Amino acid sequence: MAISKKIILKTLPEDPGVYQFLSKEKKIIYVGKAKNLKKRVSSYFLKNIKSRKTLNLVKNTKFIEHVVVKSESDALLLENSLIKENQPKYNILLRDDKTYPWICIKNERFPRIFLTRKFIKDGSEYFGPYTNVKVINILLNLIRTLYPIRTSNYNFSQKQINNPKNEIFLNVHKNSGHSLILGFKEFDKSLNKNLVSEESYNENIEHARDILNGKFSFIKSILKKKMINFSENLEYENAQSVKEKLNLLENYQSKSTVVSQKLSNIDVFSIISDLDFAFINYLQIINGRVVRFHNQEVRKKMNESDEKILSHIILSLREKFNSQSKIIISPFDYKKLINLKFIVPKSGDKKKLLDLSFKNVKIFRLERNKQIQLIDPEKHINRIMEQMKIDLKLKSEPRHIECFDISTIQGTNNVASCVVFMNGKPAKKYYRKFNIKTVYGQNDFGSMEEVVFRRYRRLLEEKKLLPNLIVIDGGKGQLSSAVKSLKNLDLFKKIPILGIAKRLEELYFPNDPIPLYLNKKSETLKIIQQLRNEAHRFGISFHRNKRSKSALVSGLDGIKGIGENTKNKILKKFKSISRLKNVSDTQIINEIGKSKAQKIINYLNDNS
Repeated sequence: MAISKKIILKTLPEDPGVYQFLSKEKKIIYVGKAKNLKKRVSSYFLKNIKSRKTLNLVKNTKFIEHVVVKSESDALLLENSLIKENQPKYNILLRDDKTYPWICIKNERFPRIFLTRKFIKDGSEYFGPYTNVKVINILLNLIRTLYPIRTSNYNFSQKQINNPKNEIFLNVHKNSGHSLILGFKEFDKSLNKNLVSEESYNENIEHARDILNGKFSFIKSILKKKMINFSENLEYENAQSVKEKLNLLENYQSKSTVVSQKLSNIDVFSIISDLDFAFINYLQIINGRVVRFHNQEVRKKMNESDEKILSHIILSLREKFNSQSKIIISPFDYKKLINLKFIVPKSGDKKKLLDLSFKNVKIFRLERNKQIQLIDPEKHINRIMEQMKIDLKLKSEPRHIECFDISTIQGTNNVASCVVFMNGKPAKKYYRKFNIKTVYGQNDFGSMEEVVFRRYRRLLEEKKLLPNLIVIDGGKGQLSSAVKSLKNLDLFKKIPILGIAKRLEELYFPNDPIPLYLNKKSETLKIIQQLRNEAHRFGISFHRNKRSKSALVSGLDGIKGIGENTKNKILKKFKSISRLKNVSDTQIINEIGKSKAQKIINYLNDNS
């Protein structure tokens, strides 16, 4: 289905991510990053754009694609990877080097910790990449402040250490008045108190590794104490400096989802589906970097499972994008697919990639549904009605739904509301409100039983169409009361009925003690919630008006010579006693005449 750019712009998410502009040949001509995809992409299509380059870019853009990521930092890294991979016409060309720096824990005896842009596959650990150099400096300074870590690059092999001719000392690293000196067989014994054993040194490296993995709650507590001390001693500049370090640590992200040196060449697939369509997301990782993302919508031919659909799509997309990867991350383990290793991860970097893919496929389905709603509203309604029929196990689509709510405050002015939805939308001309006649005090169950009976007895008498579904605002008690009335009218089991409880949004059905819990984002639950909220709003509005009228009428009951017609006229004009007290005598005279007005004015003055 071809979607216009105008429709796509309306349905873009407001998440951080990366977008691609494609030509009519579906060649990527521009890649960009965004804190808010909807705002950033839409900005290219404003009428007041004057840049010739931007105008040419928009003119040549026929398709727009995007991927959502966890943070702005990931968006920046992914943009960098995609530009290098695709070399788009309208982007500044990037050299294929390691643009963003990493922190390395070197694989050596007495490991060093340092910033690098080069990767050497010698067993060293790399953390990052980092898009903010300030964060690197803060982390390295913290590590060097807390732990004595060597800075020289001397080779500490056992052979060198055992050589009696070597009287070697490391570069001295001064730290808060202490010196780190690692010595061997020959050293100045007066410095012995400053020596660090290899075991202690490795413990320090382990602590530093925790910091680089983002486990630094204890460091933040130390910094907070320092900041407070500086502030109490009126050293505000030092306190501000420590505060800035804390802020950077709060925003620190130790690992990127879109770039990882622990991963190599991997394909990632995820799938979700509804009644008629399956939605697939594909991420291609080469040398630890996401270099391609692709969403696809597939029409289901029969009641095919997601597992079966995805098995075909995996082979199709790998062939389309010429993937040579032998490792595939997916929700299913396809052992029968020869020469491919499938992983269904439970944790770690691979699980984060699968989660990222799932996040994007869910957003893709949501966008598609919004696009269909804008392009073909009738088709969208049909899909929702069919889905509601399945979710609620109905025999027919709920094209006509009625929802009831009881409104009462401290047992007075009990009223009820009935709202009507046709094809999932409010049909306000069919709304009805009820004064409770046979129940006194706060009795929601009895009130519900009365109003449901009155509503459907009248529809039967007038031979009007009955609803396809009744929704009761309330749990088991209110539902049971409504069911009593349907049984008395011989309508039970002829009209499906359910209750929605507010606490956990659980749905109750007659004679079923176990509630139904729908996905919080499902269209079915959204429509039922909308029905409930609309019935509550309509009922509260009616209840409020009735209380105002009751207060005004009862307030004027003691005036001789003022009848019902005059009271109703005053009510319609001034709404309440408090408003009536604040209007001028002339306004009251103009409304009901001088004689009656004077009686009301005298009464109000006497009872002020």
